Amino acid sequence: MDIIETIKEQIANNTVLLYMKGSPNAPQCGFSSKAAQAVMACGEKFAYVDILQNPEIRANLPKYANWPTFPQLWVGGELVGGSDIVAEMFEKGELQTLIKSAMQKTDA
Repeated sequence: MDIIETIKEQIANNTVLLYMKGSPNAPQCGFSSKAAQAVMACGEKFAYVDILQNPEIRANLPKYANWPTFPQLWVGGELVGGSDIVAEMFEKGELQTLIKSAMQKTDA
């Protein structure tokens, strides 16, 4: 399967998806750690992809997303943003609302 198709499938099949360096419990950079902590604090299940273990995704996702850096948080098939945006949205309570709303749509 083409790597772009793989990325599209991952985004389509996971309501909340975090592309990051490492894993939520063992992040490999501060930005990924910050984003993962914010998403985990929302209390919903989410998927993640360790881009360090997936060099093809690491190389191609920035072009697909038109977003140059990692981590990248996707909710409901839409790119939310990176670490600073995720942390800011969490602090304002917007991330929790966005994730809860997206999860409710998939439960329906």
